[in-house]
Formats: sequence, C-alpha cells, structure tokens
Amino acid sequence: MAKKARSAKKTEFKPSPRKSSSRDDRTLAQLSQLAESVVRAANARRDPHLDIPSRTLSNVRYSPRKRIIEMGKNTNRRQLFNLHQAKSFMQTMLVASGCKTLIDQGKTTSIRGLYYLLKHTIEGTREETFNDQAECDPVIEDIEVTVNALREELHLYAQKKGDMVGEIVLVDNGDEIDCSRMGSGGYGIPSIVEPEVIQFKKCKAKFVLHVEKDTVWQRFNEDKFWRKYHCILTHGGGQPPRGVRRLLYRLHNELKLPVYCLLDNDPWGYYIYSVIKQGSINLAYESRRMAIPDAKFLGLRSKDFERCGLSPSVKIDLTDTDRKRAMQIAKYPWFANKKPWQREIKRLLDNGFKLEVEALISKDISYVTEVYAPQRLKDKDWLD
Repeated sequence: MAKKARSAKKTEFKPSPRKSSSRDDRTLAQLSQLAESVVRAANARRDPHLDIPSRTLSNVRYSPRKRIIEMGKNTNRRQLFNLHQAKSFMQTMLVASGCKTLIDQGKTTSIRGLYYLLKHTIEGTREETFNDQAECDPVIEDIEVTVNALREELHLYAQKKGDMVGEIVLVDNGDEIDCSRMGSGGYGIPSIVEPEVIQFKKCKAKFVLHVEKDTVWQRFNEDKFWRKYHCILTHGGGQPPRGVRRLLYRLHNELKLPVYCLLDNDPWGYYIYSVIKQGSINLAYESRRMAIPDAKFLGLRSKDFERCGLSPSVKIDLTDTDRKRAMQIAKYPWFANKKPWQREIKRLLDNGFKLEVEALISKDISYVTEVYAPQRLKDKDWLD
C-alpha cells in the first residue's frame, strides 16, 4: 500500500536581519516619528495630517554666508480627511512604510523597484496605489524633505552614471578597490556612496578634476593624467547624478581635496558648475550635504577660442534657448555680483557661439591633457 504523501510544509518568509548603523537608526526614528504623529492625531479624534516642506522656487533662497541654496520654512499641509488630498496622504505614508521595510531588512532598491514594491490594487476597490512611476517619484522627494534624509539614507538608489579613476584606495561594501588599477573603464560610481557603504582607506591625490562627459574622461584616463598630476578624475555623464555629487562632496570635505570642473563653454556647462557649487534649485533641501562652494570652474572659457587658436569649424551657434538660459544664469544671485562671471557670460553672448571641451581636439588629440588643463592649474586660471 502506497504511503500517504506528506503535506508540503509552508515556508514563512523571514526578512534578513538588518545591519544596524547609527545613520539607519536615525532615519528609522524619523520615519517612526512621522507615523506616530498620525497615530496620535487619530487617537485624539483629530484629522491626521502631514506638513510637507514646500519644494517651490518661492521657498528657495541663496545663503551668502553659507554660499549654498537653501529651502525656506514654508510647508503644505496634506490631510487624510480632505477628499482632494486623501490619496496623496495614503501614498506618502505608503512610501514611508516601504522605506522603513527596506531599512529594517538591510536592503536597497531603485526608485523603480520601490514603485513596483508598493503598487497594488486597494482592497475592496478598483483603485491603484500608484497609476505610474511619475506619481510615485515626487512622493519619494516629499518623504526625503519631510524626514530630513537623503534618498540614499532611505535605502533607495538611482541609475548609476559616472566613473572615477586616480590615486585613492577605498572600501566599497567590504571590498577594497584601488582606483589606480581600474583599467580603461575606471570605477563605476554607485548611487549610494554613504560612509556605511564606502570608506576612504588611502589617498595620495592632491585634487579632484571633474569633467562633464565620459568622452573627455576617457582621454584623461588613457593619457594617465591622474598619475602624472596626482589627482582623482571623475565624470557624471553630463549633469552629475546625486551619487557623483555626494562623492565629490565627501572627497572635498573629508579628504580636503580641491575640486576643479572642466565643462563645456555653454549655458549647460555653466549650470552644471552651478549645481556642483551651490546646489540645485529644484532639490535645495539636499544642498548642505552635496554643494561644494569652493569648487572652481577651470574651463572651457569664452575666451578660449582665440586664446587656444581654435578652428572656426568647432563653433556651434547659440540658439535662442541658449541665449535665454545664459541670461537667466547671469541673474543667479551667486553669479550676479561676480564681475568675472558677468564678463564670462557676456562674452559668450557676444561671441554668438558655444564650444564643447572636445573642440580642443582640433589642436591635438591630447591638447586638453598635455597643455590646456596643466596650464590652467599651474596659472590658477579659473573662475570661482
């Protein structure tokens, strides 16, 4: 007689215990306080609400003393029993709960991953928690600014973009990385670069050179500029993502390394420098942990077409959008009272054209690494 098959034993999922850190403990406490304020209001039969700091241009100011962009104190109240705000209130608490779960489990996910983690049909309805990711992303920023935590401290990461090479040895999640032995590809800068993940072990570099694009970075790396001039070389693939900006901030503030920026001679290059130096207007709440007020603009400069004897074929005509953007940047309070920057932007407009750093190749394939950058550094010829 055949033996009766044993019933399958149900396996319960048990989250892995998280690796405790003071930073995680602080973020968990902030998330818990958010939840407790809602519970207290409900127990007292009051309308639960959240006061979300306003992320608008009118609530942003430049601090001349700190030399960074800061958020003001204005807030927007989000109420559970307000018909027009109930869903956004639910979404805010849902994102906070999802981030707490990630920290509790010692895991990270992308902002896309969090969207799928939280997306479901609300029981008893046909309503989705989030219709699309565009509805979820602003709520993540709301949580960041409300609990005063970086996205990375909420265990969320964005797409990796940016590389580094040079005379520094670091430890990334327990693995020792010698950035002077990374071949042609370099060390890919991750989105989360907090001290719990990345520690600096040994550094012989004297400064950091940040270039705008990977094409220019490849030339500097291939020519071993970082070895000859004892530096760290980074790029952010255009507008540097948060991980790159945060790493530059740490290299500057923890290792006391000067940061020089080699960017295109156009309004976009000026804006990238502005974000690295003073912070982002749209994300002003993160400036105090990312902005580098002492960063220098090494080039490309509006006078470099004549100074370097470049060919007319490298000129790119300014568009109406370029002109409008340049005039907007000239009015930024951190540029408005700086005569060298006013002259720089005026000359760009008077020239009527813009230049990419790659235009220097018209002189020689290694002109930027063997002549341009070394001379500017030697002469301390930069804009502040």
